[in-house]
Amino acid sequence: MKGKFWKIFLGVWLSIVIIVGMSLPMVPSPQSFFEFPIIPGLEEKARIIFFHVPTAWIAVIAFLMAMVNGIQYLRKNDLEYDIRSSSAAGLGLVFCVLATVTGAIWAKFNWGAYWNWDPRQTSIFVLMLIYGAYFALRSAIDIDEKRASLSAVYAIIAFVTVPFLVFIMPRMMTGLHPGSASDDGAGPVVDFSMDTPMYIVFISSLIGFTLLYLWMYELRVRLGKIELHYESLRSHD
Repeated sequence: MKGKFWKIFLGVWLSIVIIVGMSLPMVPSPQSFFEFPIIPGLEEKARIIFFHVPTAWIAVIAFLMAMVNGIQYLRKNDLEYDIRSSSAAGLGLVFCVLATVTGAIWAKFNWGAYWNWDPRQTSIFVLMLIYGAYFALRSAIDIDEKRASLSAVYAIIAFVTVPFLVFIMPRMMTGLHPGSASDDGAGPVVDFSMDTPMYIVFISSLIGFTLLYLWMYELRVRLGKIELHYESLRSHD
């Protein structure tokens, strides 16, 4: 019953965020709480912030969890931590792709093309290659303990690149994306150039996507445990 309520609550929460984020009007000078201000240079396209930024945020959190659980595996040699690490990395890669797709859609309408090799687009592409290689490594090793050990080391090393590729490199180089070195500010989120209603929707979206990720993560971990148990039963037959 609790699980059913949780899923209903999450579905309602995200539905409200999507409807409000897409439907409230954007005007030059908001006169009510139910109006968003127009952000110069972004206009209606600023609504992508409610979806693009949360997916990128979840990707970073997931890759961090993959590293933490990788460290735990190396410390305790328990395959459950390998399951948790690989589950987090897999979901991180999914949300990384979602961040790339939503960013590409925004780029099409703002820059005229889906892909411009902007520093931020390039950095997230490199990040996807790094974590894609993580799963290529896992698929190439049959022995559970060896796969878990090498994957844990890789997850730790891979996460070292995440802060640089996500937060540092795109802000050091000239680019089209808000917050780049050629931009006057750090972007509407970091610059706090969104007003209160926009921030409420934005934070609500962050919370909703975070809860969605945690739910997906627990489902994936449970599935991984079932797969591990099934494999252990097969090995004893």
